[in-house]
Amino acid sequence: MPRRSTQSPGRAALAARLAAIGREFHSRRWALGTSGNYSAVLSHAPLRLLITSSGLDKSALSAKDFLEIDQRAAVLKGKGKPSAETSLHLAVVAARNAGCVLHTHSVWSTLLSERYQPQGGLAFFGYEMLKGLEGVKTHLHREWIPIFANDQDIPALAAKVEAELDRDPASHGFLLGGHGLYTWGEDLAEARRHIEIFEFLFEVAGRSEFGNPPSQS
Repeated sequence: MPRRSTQSPGRAALAARLAAIGREFHSRRWALGTSGNYSAVLSHAPLRLLITSSGLDKSALSAKDFLEIDQRAAVLKGKGKPSAETSLHLAVVAARNAGCVLHTHSVWSTLLSERYQPQGGLAFFGYEMLKGLEGVKTHLHREWIPIFANDQDIPALAAKVEAELDRDPASHGFLLGGHGLYTWGEDLAEARRHIEIFEFLFEVAGRSEFGNPPSQS
């Protein structure tokens, strides 16, 4: 897929921006505790990916909490080990040529992913907010969000995800059952926007489906 020519920020600046996004998502209750992980591409050839180190409190995420890895998830720079879900990030980058991959664990995405996993996914149609997804020009767009069963065998799960993304090149995200959302973009701004759009849609659907569960405030 052709991509617009962009100038990637330096490693330190990119890590600082990812950390700020992570803290924002925690404050909006989309990634509490150690949940969630975030990555951004430093270069595509050879692949160099900046990704969160595993097991970190997202409320205190900082630029030093990101590792530089290669296409095999080997750590090239930084201390710690990559997120346990690194293979999913690498699968998305490979399938979509993405510049940034973001993963959240909101209440609404968790509830909906459990409810609709037996159907294999859920669809949104007719919402003006859909136009916030890259390439979508009308509220009449139908966005299908596949849902995969959560699996501790992450490489096997990543292979399923990559196959689905190859099959449906129009999708903008996917859910893991009882787990959360993955979405991506050409850069951090686009991926962050996609998180915001999807989390809005999940809340609308969740409130309609379940009423108003216990307060998130």
